[in-house]
Amino acid sequence: MTAPVHGASFALVPDGPFSLAESTRFLEGFGPAAYPGATAGHLHLAFPVDGGEQAAGVCLAQHGNAVRGEVFGDVDVSAVRAQVARILSLDVDGRGFPIVGERDPVIGRLQAHYPGLRPVAFYSPYEAAAWAVISHRLRIVQAAAVKARLAETFGPAVLIHGERWPAFPGPRRLLEVEAVPGLPAHKLDRLHAIARATLAGELNAQLLLSLPLDEARERLKRLPGIGDFSADLVLLRGAAVPDGLPLHEPRLGRAIALAYGLAEPPTASEIGALAEQWRPYRTWGCLLLRAWLEEETHEIAG
Repeated sequence: MTAPVHGASFALVPDGPFSLAESTRFLEGFGPAAYPGATAGHLHLAFPVDGGEQAAGVCLAQHGNAVRGEVFGDVDVSAVRAQVARILSLDVDGRGFPIVGERDPVIGRLQAHYPGLRPVAFYSPYEAAAWAVISHRLRIVQAAAVKARLAETFGPAVLIHGERWPAFPGPRRLLEVEAVPGLPAHKLDRLHAIARATLAGELNAQLLLSLPLDEARERLKRLPGIGDFSADLVLLRGAAVPDGLPLHEPRLGRAIALAYGLAEPPTASEIGALAEQWRPYRTWGCLLLRAWLEEETHEIAG
């Protein structure tokens, strides 16, 4: 159990619209997070700090336009601040996003429906890749239970205001795991490969963000268990690339058909053409469409 460090805090001031309440509501419906809900307007997060094994706990609250984070655990506060900014897409200048809604009235309608919602990422590309392996050919509820079991059994825990929050195990700890109930041996082997790649720096968020998208995808697809769909997941939902298009995500086409009143889902080339008007926030536009699909169809986000 990681002891709290009192008095450590940071502040983030978003460029452009942002709502922590909307981020929290998204997490509450996001299957991999299994988030129980906020307490009195606060969002609690627990995760291994990038590049390490130590768990950080963070209590977030929004006051006006500023997001303040109280940090728990013996961790580098500046590293936690940067990681939280990436998780909540606060490291991106969002002042131009409303213009996308002016160009595309459907996106504008969704922006009004989810005011201030930005993509909420996995805690790291490493965790996103682990989720991709765990969830392959599993129902989201089953995969979320396995991921939660890994965190509870093998991950570090941190106290946030006296409440215990388990975090997903870091890569070194994951390499020590020999069996997980509900997880086949071949998936554990793939998780070990993800852990080794992380320790080798291959899943570093800044590295992935610095590469052209196609090059980053091809690098990720060298990892066992990571195909086209999973590579996009790691890039867009792990590294939090703000301007990507998950063309291998079948639910995106369904979401577009629903939102735009189309008789059938558009082709990949049609999606690409439509999404040109969302640049440089294509990931953000996709997030709004996915949120709308899940609200309308009651699917569990994954």
